[in-house]
Amino acid sequence: MTSLVALGAGIAVLTGAGAGIGIGIATSKAVDAIARQPEAESKISKSLLLGCALAEATAVYGLVVAILIVLLLK
Repeated sequence: MTSLVALGAGIAVLTGAGAGIGIGIATSKAVDAIARQPEAESKISKSLLLGCALAEATAVYGLVVAILIVLLLK
């Protein structure tokens, strides 16, 4: 049973990798957009920050789930 708990926690933590990839892609697209239209930088930056915050929240939820799995299913 303990190995399955560790496996579940490991899978839950993988949400951090997805969030990192998503934030990286979003940042690259935002830099491209700013390079094409420098006058729209403030609008692009606001959207980028909102998207990054939501992606990072997903990673934090995955971490919380992993911690709960480890602590509650010993």
